[in-house]
Amino acid sequence: MRHIDVQKLCDDARFRKFHLLLLLWCALIIIFDGYDLAVVGIALPSIMSDMGIQPTSAGFMVSSALLGMMLGAVFLGTIADRIGRVPAIVICLLLFSIFTAAAGLTRDPVTFGIARFLAGLGIGGVMPNVVAQMTEYSPRRIRSTMVTLMFSGYSVGGMLAALVGKAMIERYGWQSVFIAAGAPALLAPVILKYMPESLAFLVRNNRADSLKNILPRVNPAYVPQQADNFSLSEREAASGSTIARLFADGRGLSTVMLWIAFFMCLFMVYALSSWLTKLMASAGHSLGSALTFVLVLNFGAMIGAIGGGWLADRFNIKYVLIAMYALAAISISLLGVKVPAGVLFLLVGLAGASTIGTQIVTYAFAGQFYPMAIRSTGIGWASGIGRSGAILAPIVIGFLVSRALPLQQNFVAIAIPGVIAMLAVCLIDSRRSRRDAGAAVAPQADPV
Repeated sequence: MRHIDVQKLCDDARFRKFHLLLLLWCALIIIFDGYDLAVVGIALPSIMSDMGIQPTSAGFMVSSALLGMMLGAVFLGTIADRIGRVPAIVICLLLFSIFTAAAGLTRDPVTFGIARFLAGLGIGGVMPNVVAQMTEYSPRRIRSTMVTLMFSGYSVGGMLAALVGKAMIERYGWQSVFIAAGAPALLAPVILKYMPESLAFLVRNNRADSLKNILPRVNPAYVPQQADNFSLSEREAASGSTIARLFADGRGLSTVMLWIAFFMCLFMVYALSSWLTKLMASAGHSLGSALTFVLVLNFGAMIGAIGGGWLADRFNIKYVLIAMYALAAISISLLGVKVPAGVLFLLVGLAGASTIGTQIVTYAFAGQFYPMAIRSTGIGWASGIGRSGAILAPIVIGFLVSRALPLQQNFVAIAIPGVIAMLAVCLIDSRRSRRDAGAAVAPQADPV
């Protein structure tokens, strides 16, 4: 009888067609997710005009999705480790597609807010699941690059929402960009059929036939045999509540520090996403230029995510994150300084790379930090806690803007969380993830 460590087989694999297809599927889901999240900001002026609502009501309409995202990340991230990751991903896809489309059929702020809350459950829930899925199957040597490449679809979705909105809102009304978001729901049966299930879920549920079908496509060095026995490493297979295990084996302080890093990073991301256009307009830039800053911010995010992932695969991901958070604090602080237009665009790009891009690398870090059996739970809780920073940011920065403070002070307030996140990452014991990985044993043959 052979005892096969499934994670080691994935760790040692080379990049193949299997990995490319999984990357494309997960990236496509993230593009849809990014579109659904960004579409409200693109259409909000038209929605406010059509419904005749004030900025305060509009703020609650936007925040309803963020609240849903927080709950979705925690609940649907945790439940995936119990029902299977693919069903959880499909549930999330259906939630954010159907209810974003439903929001386009509403006529009042309350119904719109309810629809966006339900969509937010899916938007927030899908993130920890696709990160865990990509982390689990990626070869170890390119794992961070694979996760950040996948997550760059988030920025693609945001830019797609801007382009679709520009083309459709004036011609067909704001409802059109929401109704268009329902199309991805048609892919749910295809994802259920073709996306591979979580290895940890298959091992725990003794799905040997499924493992014998999947593993040779991941790593052809494995040739299935009738008597193969599949297992997780000793640390992966430990029993107990998945939530309690986030704090087990010396992970307690690191888990809390990771939550703080998520909170602070998402605070910066949503502070910039919500207020960059307004702050730049108040600094004397035209509305067209202010909107261009948003595109530069998202383009910088793509560069930061992919570049950060590339660096994380070649250096210690913890120290890459520390450097990226430091860059965030510096670049955002300088946005309030009067500089030439070219330099300002560069700073906005750097801010995007070191906030949105850094958030994506932080997801990759969380995926590598937690053992396979609790990976979705770990990422889900970190993402869910972080979403409270996303909810708080527009309110806090909005209050500061209402105080008519100097421009520099507003940007310093957005930059301070970067310093806090940097210090939190410094306190994370990244050796924990390496010890867990080291516990894995190579496949070996035992006499029957």
